[in-house]
Amino acid sequence: MAKFEMDTDFIRKLAAILEETDLGEIELADGERKIRVARATVAGPAQFTMAPPMVAQTGPAMAGPAGAVAPASGDLGKHPGAVKSPMVGTAYLSPEPGKPVFVHVGDKVTAGQTLLIIEAMKTFNPIKAPKAGVVTQVLVENARPVEFAEVLMIIE
Repeated sequence: MAKFEMDTDFIRKLAAILEETDLGEIELADGERKIRVARATVAGPAQFTMAPPMVAQTGPAMAGPAGAVAPASGDLGKHPGAVKSPMVGTAYLSPEPGKPVFVHVGDKVTAGQTLLIIEAMKTFNPIKAPKAGVVTQVLVENARPVEFAEVLMIIE
């Protein structure tokens, strides 16, 4: 791998974005170079790592729960109430095993309310409602992998 030149100002900007958006991590790739900036799960400094690029594996689309009929996959990302995954990871619908799920289809949610969590690199990132509304579809299953920008839920 070629020598990786470090742009510390860029890294600081990414870390600021983490703080502003309350995300757990940001990962970017450009050809052979890849950078990941992540916040620690326990109070502490941000964590910076560099790794060789990884090939993402995709599988069949996950079925939503009974009663939630999803529109054609091309339409999901354009839905004004689509809640998309900000990262690659594993989606969990409840705060821990054996606990009730954060939200059900039909629940009213407020902006900023936790809808689910995504675990990536042992960091649990809350995914919050971008707006108030009613959860009309849950498009992921518990403990299943999700991809970046995958639609997780629909809020209307």
